[in-house]
Amino acid sequence: MGEIKSGVTSVPHLTPRQFETVVPTEDSVITEMTATLRDWGAMWKQLYVKNEGDLFHRLWHVMNEVLDLRRQVLVGHLTQDRMRDVKQHITARLDWGNEQLGLDLVPRKDFSMVDPDEISVTELYKTFFGFHYTFTNFADTKHRHRKKEMPVQPNTHHLFVQVKSLVSSNVGEELEVFFSIYDGRESRPLSERFFVRLNKQGVPKVSEKPERQCTLFVDLGSSDLRKDVYIVVHIIRIGRMGAGEKKNVCNVQYRRPFGCAVISVADLLTADSRDDHLLKVYTCNAENEWFQIHDNIIRKVSSRYNLLGSSAGLAVSLQLLHGDMELIRREYMTLFTRDISISKKLGFSDVIMPGEMRNDLYITLEKGEFEKGGKSVARNVEVTVYVLDGSVWAGSGEPGTDPFHSFVLYHNNSPRWAEQIKLPLPVDMFRGSHVRFEFRHCSTKEKGEKKLFGFSFIPLMQEDGRTLPDGTHELIVHKCEENASLHDCSRYLKLPFLKASLLANSQTAKSTKESFWITSFLCSTKLTQNGDMLDLLKWRVHPERAGDSLSKLKEIDGSEIVKFLQDTLDTLFGILDENSQRYGLKVFDCLVHIINLLQDSKFQHFKPVMDTYIESHFAGALSYRDLIKVLKWYIDRIVDAEHQQHIQEVLKASEYIFKYIIQSRRLFALATGGQNEEEFRCCVRELFMSLRFFLSQESKGTSPIAQTQAVFLKSFPTVYSELLKIFTVREVASFVRDTLGSLAVGMQADCPLEAIKLQCIAKTVESQLYTNPESRSILLPVVLHHLQTHLQEQRDLVMCARVLTSILSLLNKDDMVSASLVDPIPAGRPEEVSVIVRSLLTVLLRTILEVTNRPQPAGTSMRLQFQDGEFVACLLAMLRQMTDKHYQQLLEAFPTKDDLKDFLLQIFTVFRILIRPEMFPKDWTVMRLVTNNVIITTVLYLSDALRKNFLSDNFDYKVWDSYFYLSVIFINQPCLQLETFAPSKRKKVLEKYGDMRVMMGCEIFSMWQNLGQHKLNFIPAMIGPFLEVTLVPQPDLRNVMIPIFHDMMDWEQRRSGNFKQVEAKLIDKLDGLMSEGKGDETYRELFNSILLKKIERETWRESGVSVIATVTRLMERLLDYRCHTHTHTLRNFYKTELNKEEMYIRYIHKLYDLHLKAQNYTEAAYTLLLYDELLEWSERPLREFLSYPMQSEWQRKEYLHLTIIQNFDRGKCWENGIILCRELADQYEAYYDYRNLSKMRASLYDKIMEQQRLEPEFFRVGFYGKKFPFFLRVGSVSLRSLSCRGHYFSPSFAASAETDVPWAA
Repeated sequence: MGEIKSGVTSVPHLTPRQFETVVPTEDSVITEMTATLRDWGAMWKQLYVKNEGDLFHRLWHVMNEVLDLRRQVLVGHLTQDRMRDVKQHITARLDWGNEQLGLDLVPRKDFSMVDPDEISVTELYKTFFGFHYTFTNFADTKHRHRKKEMPVQPNTHHLFVQVKSLVSSNVGEELEVFFSIYDGRESRPLSERFFVRLNKQGVPKVSEKPERQCTLFVDLGSSDLRKDVYIVVHIIRIGRMGAGEKKNVCNVQYRRPFGCAVISVADLLTADSRDDHLLKVYTCNAENEWFQIHDNIIRKVSSRYNLLGSSAGLAVSLQLLHGDMELIRREYMTLFTRDISISKKLGFSDVIMPGEMRNDLYITLEKGEFEKGGKSVARNVEVTVYVLDGSVWAGSGEPGTDPFHSFVLYHNNSPRWAEQIKLPLPVDMFRGSHVRFEFRHCSTKEKGEKKLFGFSFIPLMQEDGRTLPDGTHELIVHKCEENASLHDCSRYLKLPFLKASLLANSQTAKSTKESFWITSFLCSTKLTQNGDMLDLLKWRVHPERAGDSLSKLKEIDGSEIVKFLQDTLDTLFGILDENSQRYGLKVFDCLVHIINLLQDSKFQHFKPVMDTYIESHFAGALSYRDLIKVLKWYIDRIVDAEHQQHIQEVLKASEYIFKYIIQSRRLFALATGGQNEEEFRCCVRELFMSLRFFLSQESKGTSPIAQTQAVFLKSFPTVYSELLKIFTVREVASFVRDTLGSLAVGMQADCPLEAIKLQCIAKTVESQLYTNPESRSILLPVVLHHLQTHLQEQRDLVMCARVLTSILSLLNKDDMVSASLVDPIPAGRPEEVSVIVRSLLTVLLRTILEVTNRPQPAGTSMRLQFQDGEFVACLLAMLRQMTDKHYQQLLEAFPTKDDLKDFLLQIFTVFRILIRPEMFPKDWTVMRLVTNNVIITTVLYLSDALRKNFLSDNFDYKVWDSYFYLSVIFINQPCLQLETFAPSKRKKVLEKYGDMRVMMGCEIFSMWQNLGQHKLNFIPAMIGPFLEVTLVPQPDLRNVMIPIFHDMMDWEQRRSGNFKQVEAKLIDKLDGLMSEGKGDETYRELFNSILLKKIERETWRESGVSVIATVTRLMERLLDYRCHTHTHTLRNFYKTELNKEEMYIRYIHKLYDLHLKAQNYTEAAYTLLLYDELLEWSERPLREFLSYPMQSEWQRKEYLHLTIIQNFDRGKCWENGIILCRELADQYEAYYDYRNLSKMRASLYDKIMEQQRLEPEFFRVGFYGKKFPFFLRVGSVSLRSLSCRGHYFSPSFAASAETDVPWAA
């Protein structure tokens, strides 16, 4: 576990100590949970210490929740689905807690942690990128969560309805309530009706059966969820003709209009749960308007309706459910266990599922025109509906009845009902069945008799086998008496039934003035109303009409074709078998039309039906000849054809055309023992030759031929699996290679065909064909050729990343599979890696440089977009696959040293980019470690190339400098500073990768030793970077790197006779680095001891010891300054011992800033005066320094004087300010500028005279003994005067010193 797992062969530097790996037998989620809770426990206590109470309590609840879930998993009584839900819940909580505590993101697959060595780097990157940040309502805070596949928005919706009661109803009669979905835009119902009976108290009549009060309106499309789609409720009362009639007037019960309610479906869209609604109920002002009361309410024509009552209303519960029925059945099991009624859509849903059985005829009683019949007032007409051997359903929710009675409109000879009924008849009962409508006048007298005065009828199926066509039918009303015997159907079935069938001048038409209108709508998966479909299916009755029937197939509605899909396909191939010469082209076109019909989202679920037909029912053993012949005929005419649309339709259907060709050939071979095999292969080869010729035609992106090429390339990859059923993998791979190789290269950058071409290659790489190593070796060169071209031109980078990711992921999968086999490396894999590296490594490096140097959008938190990051992952995956041999081949492939130099500079630059802190999000530690592991392994191989090619006479400073620069920033990465990690995390990293800083440090030292005299090129430039490396708190790294400074001193001594440059650079860099908090007392001691030991035998030992002592003392003072913020000793050290005036001035300003921050203005003035005294009143130019601009020495001294005077003024030390004013006066005499000066001096004098101030108290303090910090003592036992300028201390200072160092008191 301690060695680096990569495709790169191990080198001596990468062999850390071995560890025994203990694999726990418990579930990996449990293992992770246990380890995570341990880490959380310690951090949770620290939250309490830091007074972060909110997070403390939330984390406590989450930890308890995780423990409870852990118990559930360990018990082992969970179902698989429940176990999956629990694990998902656990990982969500773990991710939340890790994010809140600033811990690392854990890469997971199927809820389990993934080992980065067991998956491709590209897959690891996708795992990380799939985890994104968002705001959710978990534990009342924002948290990150796993990014799932973006769910496809459901295009199927369902409406749940539950009827509760009619509130504040004083009707006193039973009610029938009908619900339906209504399209207000097109003024038509979208669903059948749901029917509930209410008792006289206004509550459901069958209250003990709640399922009778509920329904689910199913299969609503997304287009149905809009503002102008409504839930319409019609309420019918059962009772007397008039609501106010006395009881003794009439004992007969009639169905009479009562009220209507409407609510928009859009009002339910925002509700996530079941909502209760009280729907306002309206009554109609005039009964003859009842048929459109819902339209009047929707359009708010308030003059035609009235509110039933301010407190009255229909109480219902409504909820929209989303998803297909299988999902709804799983999520709402309780609804279906109670056998809830289903209210179907009028017509098929947006997506028709195969196997869906339905045979419903909907009839709407529209209106009638009746004569008075000798009465003085109009009739009260009731329609009674009978159906032979069946029942009539008023709506779902209640069983059907026979007969069905319409509601009655009072005194109306032209009644309009608009009442829908359903006839759910079996298919075999349609032939010979009919519906009869009987018309009766309902008397309002005491007897309340119903008198028959006429009837109408209509057959359900026509003589030619077609069912009753959809639409409105005007029926003849035949007069009859009450005693007429209508049970004998034969007595009237021969009579005419449609007004349209009567001749305009016939006597019958004149005598039948009364009419009755109905609207019919058939929703059937087995019956058809289409005569053209019937003619095609029964083509053998009139074979001479087959051509016409084939021509009309394209005009037939798609739902009719898919209903009879198998019969239609049998018909087409039957015609083809009998007369292929005459009908071959038309049959082919019909087949193409049907195949493309199944591409429609409405019918796409019928593709499995066609697949089943091809595998199990297709019997056209000779069809392949005609299909190949016609397909080739079309392809050969592409180049010359003026119109490409039909040819594009043909190519779009390529997948299923090849399925039919292959299955037909298999059937023929099975029947004949494989005859004509060579003839078939020859036909296929000729077909592909035609395809290659067509694809090789160069054309502009918008030309018809280019569009046709794009259509073919989209469908071409779907053909591979079919060809494999007959041809070998090598043969199919050759077909594909030659076809893709024929594509024109180097088209215009904006050509849409280029993107399609790359998509085709992506699908090829992801296909079953490419997974086979034998075929992959054939396909890989052409795939890499196209990929290289696109990358070089920086085109379609998203798709390029996808293709390259697939290629490299497959190589990694081969490694995983072969690991368990006897032969660890599959044949050909090393060669594949070589081909990929040779083709893409250089261009991939250039691509990464391009995408990482692009300006990033403002506010982006991640350095790379997804596809850009994929290129990085691909590079790492490629390098991870490389072995000794691959690196050797790569480095030997460069024709000149300049080419090798360019490559090395390029890859070193890319590596420097990859280890930037902003390259990956902060919590992607695993990804960073994998990246660093690959980088260090690669660098170790490339260092050999440096030694062999760029030393001695071929030395190249630029390459070596880039190498050292990369090595230094590699070691200094924050993600490799193991000292900052928690112990458990540090242990895991060391076990898996070792300390990569030490490995790189050893390599730096080794490479430095190989430089020889060329080391002088890096002195003193590399002193700072190497010094920064040695300050890393890693003992082994320090032991390796500190001796390099001895080497630098030695070579500088040889060159210059001294090492002042080394000393100066060390001092300069030490000050900056240690001021940043780097280095410690251990480092000071180690630096001193190692270098003193190294120079013991050197001739320049004496001067070397002096330098080392100086640097060591500087470290001591810098460490004291860091601990106590005391600049006096350090400042004097720079001035007296090192003569570093610039550093001395820097620390003057640091002390000055500290005094200003503490509002010690007098002390600040005295401090700045130290710098002022170093300057003269001269015109010597001074460079820009600190915050000072470029100016003369006189100007800077003047500025300092004014600043010091200002601070003396603020510190009420005006006398000292006057002294400086006098000095300025002497300088201003030459310029006659007394005005400002006089004002300043006058102001100071005024303040002395007028303002009060306290007398300052100053003390001289001395500290005795070596136990005091270094900056408080000077010699063995000497008094240190602290009453100088800038060092005034109050009595509290001594007390503070005693508190800070009690052991010295």
